[in-house]
Parts: sequence; structure tokens; C-alpha cells
Amino acid sequence: MSLGYRIAGYEFSPTEVRDLLVAWLALGVAFAIFFAGGGPNIATLLVVPELLVVSLLTAGVAFLLHEVAHKVVAVHYGQLAEFRADYSMLFLAIMSALIGFIFAAPGAVHHRGYLNAEEHGHIAIAGPATNLLLAAAFLPIYAGGLTLGVEVLGTLGRFGIIINLFLAAFNLVPYGPLDGKTVKRWSTPVWLGTFLLSAVLTVGAMLTLGLSFQL
Repeated sequence: MSLGYRIAGYEFSPTEVRDLLVAWLALGVAFAIFFAGGGPNIATLLVVPELLVVSLLTAGVAFLLHEVAHKVVAVHYGQLAEFRADYSMLFLAIMSALIGFIFAAPGAVHHRGYLNAEEHGHIAIAGPATNLLLAAAFLPIYAGGLTLGVEVLGTLGRFGIIINLFLAAFNLVPYGPLDGKTVKRWSTPVWLGTFLLSAVLTVGAMLTLGLSFQL
């Protein structure tokens, strides 16, 4: 008898669900503080509570689904896979936001079992690929906000596009524990293509949509 939760056909332990929710909330708060301009402007979150909601639905969801995508592909390859939050890094994310910049490494999906290089590569690229798909999903939300004149909707779409594109590009950097190193080890052409696409789209979105994170 399972003691966990079954979501969309995948098993999540109570600890894993807790860690995912804590990471989602902590990153939502951290990015909301960052969007508001850091600690000196934290009162903005009380005046403009939509900022926290937008942050949870963009940055929070971007990180959450990135990690869940790693898990889903790992399970597909017969792995025992669970997300574990890094509470010290989540604390650092909030503290860094308070002083005006953001550094977020919420945790990782840990899996065990035999895998070849291609399977490792598929698991690694699943996260950035999910962020690229999410960026595309936020595009009509942004366009709808502009068309309807709904500022919050436009901001939601804009944040969603930029954050997801940036996360895809950043995670594809072939360094340290980032996904790019594993993807490149599997296939340099696949890594190069997705990295260049993500980087070009990120720069384009920032130049087109702007870097100001003000509602």
C-alpha cells in the first residue's frame, strides 16, 4: 500500500511533495522581493500583492516543472527518482533577493539505477526543454494582456516568457552540476542547438520585452 501521492500517474512521497511545495513558495517569495527591487522596497509586496502571485505563477512554476520534468523522464527509464529541496540554498535565494540580486538553486532530483549516456542526456535536457515550452505557453498570455489592456495579465506573460527562457539558457551552460554538462556529454550537437536557441531567445525577449520588473 502506497503511503505517497499519485499525481498524473507518478508517485510522489510525502517528503517529496513537501520539498516541492517549500521550494515553490520560497522561490516565489525570493523572486517577488527581487522584482520589487530588494529589501528596501519589500513593503511593495504589501501594496502590490499581485507581485507575489505573479512570482509564484512564473518563477515558482518554472523551477517546479523543471524539476518535475527531470523526475518524469527518470521514472520513464525505470529510475527511482525524487526531488529534494536544498533548504540552505532556498534561504540564500531569499537573502540574496533582499540585497538586490537573485541566486536560486532550489534542490535537485536524485535518482538511482543504471543509465547510459543517452538516457542521462534525456533526463538532463527535459528540464530546459520544459522551460522552453512554458515560455511559449506564456506568449499568448502576454499577447492577451496587451490586447485586453489587462496590465497584470501582460506582466504575468512577460515574466513567464523571460524567466523560462533564462532558466533554459542558464541550465544549459556546460558547467558543474548544471544540465548542460550532462547534455553535452551525451550529444554536442543537441546541446549546442538547444543552448544557442535558448540564449538567442533570452536576449531577444529581454531586449523586446524589457528588463524592468515593475507592475
